[in-house]
Amino acid sequence: MYPSYPYYDKEVKCKEKPVAFPPQQQEQQPGLEYKMTPKPIAENPNYQPAGKLKGKVAIVTGGDSGIGRAVAIAFAKEGADVAIVYLNEHKDAEATKKRIEEIGKRCRTMAIDLRQESASTEVVKQTIDTFGRIDILVNNQAIQFVRESILDISSEQLEQTFKTNIFSFFYMSKAVLPYLNAGDAIINNSSVTAFAGHERLIDYSATQGAIITFTRSLALSLAKQEIRVNAVAPGPIWTPLIPATMTVEDVKCFGTDTPMERAGQPFELAPAFVYLASDDSRYVTGQTIHVNGGHIIGS
Repeated sequence: MYPSYPYYDKEVKCKEKPVAFPPQQQEQQPGLEYKMTPKPIAENPNYQPAGKLKGKVAIVTGGDSGIGRAVAIAFAKEGADVAIVYLNEHKDAEATKKRIEEIGKRCRTMAIDLRQESASTEVVKQTIDTFGRIDILVNNQAIQFVRESILDISSEQLEQTFKTNIFSFFYMSKAVLPYLNAGDAIINNSSVTAFAGHERLIDYSATQGAIITFTRSLALSLAKQEIRVNAVAPGPIWTPLIPATMTVEDVKCFGTDTPMERAGQPFELAPAFVYLASDDSRYVTGQTIHVNGGHIIGS
């Protein structure tokens, strides 16, 4: 059986559907997973690893919680050692590290601000010093700010969103590239908003579109080196980003507008990242996998 998806209150309706999550809000970004109710589900108990990443080393940015945590744990189950990069969510990062070590793999955690290009160089240095190699990069960190109008988006917010959501992807990819070899992979986490847009996440959606084009262009650039570059475009996923950025009402209704009428859980994304990181996807580059609860959108 898959983990259950408990509704908060089936008697209360959210846009004619049961309320999805209890009202909650966090006052800071990044959000903190240990404060969420219910906690996101990072692992599928029925997952059967097959050693697809045995002997590999992966860097997962934003790997402390949410999608990053689920990906880091799945990579460890498949045999990879993992370096987790995060901003300041120390408690979440330690919980993820503990779980990876329980699986029997090594984990290096790094608290660092990837908005600065020098930070990426330091991440790569520490990873090489610890593990001696890098085979996989997962660019996963993001911020968003809900705004009713473009008139409400300050230049400071615009710059912060782009530095976090796309500049850091450039920086990390540049820093890692000299250490990658044929068969290695870069995976960029984007969003359904790159394709569908979002009226209250204009700057965020713009960065997600940039990630897709960056993925396609870098894939073309590295194709002859046989380094694959792909993306995953999640729909609504229950992660710390949600209570840290959305209104209480939005949280209550989160994910109910998908064809499957629920938000996804982080573990439901992890196999897509495993596929793109492994030799199973050796003929796949420049592509985007959509994990979004049923939205049919352009690719």
